[in-house]
Amino acid sequence: MSANEEQVISSGSRELLTFTLGHEEYGIDILRVQEIRGYDAVTAIANSPAFIKGVINLRGIIVPIVDMRIKFKLENVTYNELTVVIILNVASRVMGIVVDGVSDVIALSGEQIRPAPHFGGTMDTQYITGMGTVGDRMIIVMDIEKLMTSRDMDLVEQAAA
Repeated sequence: MSANEEQVISSGSRELLTFTLGHEEYGIDILRVQEIRGYDAVTAIANSPAFIKGVINLRGIIVPIVDMRIKFKLENVTYNELTVVIILNVASRVMGIVVDGVSDVIALSGEQIRPAPHFGGTMDTQYITGMGTVGDRMIIVMDIEKLMTSRDMDLVEQAAA
């Protein structure tokens, strides 16, 4: 059992901001969320990976913006009036993620969160801490800090520099 699984099982209720990417619903710790904004133009950074859309100036702070659809290799990356940027405080940094839409804030008890399934080497599930259920909804609970500070996201630091 991983440390993330133990955290999910041993913890009580968790408040999550839920958002959609394609047909799936994800949840991240509400305490990491600074604000939610409509998607607006970003300043592109030359030679950055495709998932880094660029940067924005947020009240004097240069904020790197990561498109989660591209990061997770989902098809049909389109932007519409529902597309939003979630501004996060992660590892003492401010950064944004582009998602298809924000659903709501929910509280999940320990009984509503199950450990993430193991797929062996076929899928990278290190950022998934569990699967939450609310009625007939299935929510993929993510460790957004672990994702945003991972080795491949180290490029976010370079883009913002």
